[in-house]
Amino acid sequence: MDSSRLKRAVNPMPEDIRQRMEAEKVFAVYRFRPAYQQNDYIGWINRAKRPETREKRIAQMIAELKTGDSYMGMDYHSKK
Repeated sequence: MDSSRLKRAVNPMPEDIRQRMEAEKVFAVYRFRPAYQQNDYIGWINRAKRPETREKRIAQMIAELKTGDSYMGMDYHSKK
């Protein structure tokens, strides 16, 4: 992720999330997303207080990456 233009603090990628995305075959899709989206997804997941909430957010991110048409519940269209 090229974080040089991000205005927010960069959220480090937890290894379990990376492994999960690789297992679900969406890591390359995640890396294709803009840096702010990558950072927002990880920050959003990391801010979950309960394990159930964290899992729900990971599942939502993976589902959105698989369909490619949304970002954190909002419509998204890649500039391909």
